[in-house]
Amino acid sequence: MNKENLELFESEWKILQKVWELEPCAAPTVHETLQDEKGWAYTTVKTMMDRMVKKGLLKTDKIRSIYLYHSAVTESQARKSEITRTLKRAFDGTFTPMMQFLIENDQLSEEEYSHLEKLIKKRKRRKRDAKRK
Repeated sequence: MNKENLELFESEWKILQKVWELEPCAAPTVHETLQDEKGWAYTTVKTMMDRMVKKGLLKTDKIRSIYLYHSAVTESQARKSEITRTLKRAFDGTFTPMMQFLIENDQLSEEEYSHLEKLIKKRKRRKRDAKRK
C-alpha cells in the first residue's frame, strides 16, 4: 500500500486510533473500547479489522489461536495523507488558501494562533541559519 495516498473511512480512523493506543491488541479489546462509543457488534469490528489487514493498514501476528493486531501505518502517515487529500479536493492542493480559510473563519483558538506564529518563526530561523552555514 502506498502510505502517501491512504484513503481512510471514519470507521478505519476509529479503529486505527485504538490500535495505536493499545497495540499489540486483539479484536475483542478494540471492540470493548469502541462498544460504548460506536455500538458496533464484535463481528463488525473483526470484519473491519480483517479488511484493514488486506488494505495494508494493519498487520497481524498469530499467537496460538489469538490474532494480535499492529498498525502498518503511523499516525503521521495517516494524517499527512488525509491532509493531502483535503488540500487537493478543497484547496487545489495548496496550503495558503486552507490556512487563510482557517484564520478568516475563526477556526483556531488564540492559543493555536500563537502556536502557529511560533512555528512559522522557528522555521524561518532554521532556514536562515541553514543558509549561513
